[in-house]
Amino acid sequence: MIPIKDYNPTTRFAVVTAAIIAINVLVYFGVQQRETRTSAGAQERLSFERAAIPCELVKQRPLSLVEIELTTRGISDHACGIAAPEGIANHPLFPHKQVDLAILYSMFLHGSLLHIGGNMLFLWVFGNNIEDKMGPVPYAIFYLLSGVVAALAHVAVNPNSTVPLIGASGAVAGVMGAYLVLFPRVRIRTVFIFFLILIRDIPAMWLLLAWFLLQFFTGNNSGVAWVAHVGGFTFGALVALLFRGRLNPGPPAAPPVWRGGY
Repeated sequence: MIPIKDYNPTTRFAVVTAAIIAINVLVYFGVQQRETRTSAGAQERLSFERAAIPCELVKQRPLSLVEIELTTRGISDHACGIAAPEGIANHPLFPHKQVDLAILYSMFLHGSLLHIGGNMLFLWVFGNNIEDKMGPVPYAIFYLLSGVVAALAHVAVNPNSTVPLIGASGAVAGVMGAYLVLFPRVRIRTVFIFFLILIRDIPAMWLLLAWFLLQFFTGNNSGVAWVAHVGGFTFGALVALLFRGRLNPGPPAAPPVWRGGY
């Protein structure tokens, strides 16, 4: 299911949403793709150097050479704390890495063109209305907090993982959770890809609930950090439930037009 657009006009241009998309695109093409062209394994190196990694957050230290080696060779995705064989150096490969700040870096790193394209499409479809409802500054804070909560949810379930967590998916999931609470009946133009390609307009509630439930069936074996998606989505929905009475109600409704007689 791929959302294309929603029928939900805004009162102002979504400056923050557009800026977030622009930053993600610039990082992907201006930094990640440039690193990829320099040498083999450069993209992987960038992820370990910049992205959030559960083991690092739990241990509050960068991964050791052995931990990274075991992970990159596919020997173990949970190599946290494995000691080096006798006589082999086991110091951190990136000793100056700020492991907590890496959570923010992770939100702007992506693994492929399809990865960033999907995240940014979902963000644009759902983010502009949430920004319009919250206001630019609260929305920016909400977006970043959604990403942080999503990452911490992933860490809580996978504390020994030594695989970098990259992508804006957790933060975008927070936006989607808020949209479910605030605009459940708005119709979304959606592309369904099964044996055929179908385009239908469906209520946001059904699209977003279906997306949320599908996360439980993806599993870690797919390489998707589904717990981060669930954590971000739940956080976004809870924030919207708690504060929706204080959010911008939007433009006042036009007065009814009298079309009958007495």
